[in-house]
Amino acid sequence: MEKTFWVYVLLTLLFGGGAAILMGRSFAQNWRNVWLLVIASLGLALGVRFLHFALFEEQLLTTLGYAADAATMIVLALFGFRWKRTQQMTSQYYWLYERTGPLTWRSKS
Repeated sequence: MEKTFWVYVLLTLLFGGGAAILMGRSFAQNWRNVWLLVIASLGLALGVRFLHFALFEEQLLTTLGYAADAATMIVLALFGFRWKRTQQMTSQYYWLYERTGPLTWRSKS
């Protein structure tokens, strides 16, 4: 159990999560749809699951393991997407929108 937690932190959160955030920012920068990002995140989760299998001899296709990896990839990719989209909307359309937080914007009054 101890080994599994640290493997999850290292591979899924650090490596896979970093890739997911960068992927989300890239999708937002290219003005792609969110649903394409979710599909790509599922593929990234398969890659992370393979690294668990190849490097740490964990089971390759487990429902719980893949679900945890996929959920983590989707959440972090959506975070990266929203972060970049907020930056885009408030800088490209500065006369229409103002930033209200790191992930939100609103119309100017």
